[in-house]
Amino acid sequence: MKVAVFSSKPYDRQFLLAANSNHHHKLIFLEPRLTPATAPLAAGFPGVCAFINDQLSQDTLRAIAAKGTQLIALRAAGFNNVDLEVASELGLTVVRVPEYSPYAVAEHAVGLILMLNRKLHKAYNRVRDDNFALNGLLGFDLHGATVGVIGTGKIGQRFSQIMTGFGCCVLAYDPYPNPNCLELGVDYRPLEELLSAADIISLHCPLLPQTYHYSTSTLSASSNQAQW
Repeated sequence: MKVAVFSSKPYDRQFLLAANSNHHHKLIFLEPRLTPATAPLAAGFPGVCAFINDQLSQDTLRAIAAKGTQLIALRAAGFNNVDLEVASELGLTVVRVPEYSPYAVAEHAVGLILMLNRKLHKAYNRVRDDNFALNGLLGFDLHGATVGVIGTGKIGQRFSQIMTGFGCCVLAYDPYPNPNCLELGVDYRPLEELLSAADIISLHCPLLPQTYHYSTSTLSASSNQAQW
């Protein structure tokens, strides 16, 4: 199949070409994002490969479908940038990445916590300037801290395992408690109680109408102690 790969970067080319080595699709890499304005670039391509910042709106979908596109392959797990109703109406098949490595995402979240807590980003810049002053770089021990996890699916579970290993008290909120997290000793609490008790809060919930902007606004309004 001839596929137009939008929003492509050098690493996309590297890994997609490697994955395609035994399948022999014709991949054409395009740097622009897929939008209504760039939709003509997809003319003649039965498939397009899109990423999170591509705009697969009604206008884009109608434009590419009119020029022969039948398949949209998302190289992301999320699909909130796709008008699925219009895609169905036009007979477009939409496929996505089923999941990312939950370990990679959880470990990255922990890395960000360490970066912020120990001010590693500030310390790095200081050392580059031959400034070894410690002022303003004081963090706190994660051991013994209370960590709130909102969303305990595969990623939230892995994150909870790591934080338990640090010696943290892990609180969680999820409408559907994860039995594996319960076995770890994770303490499920109502959301408001979690927000008021946690020193650190990590969000691992999906983007749904019920979660859109809710967690952020609730964090701002309800949490006086949380560091993040």
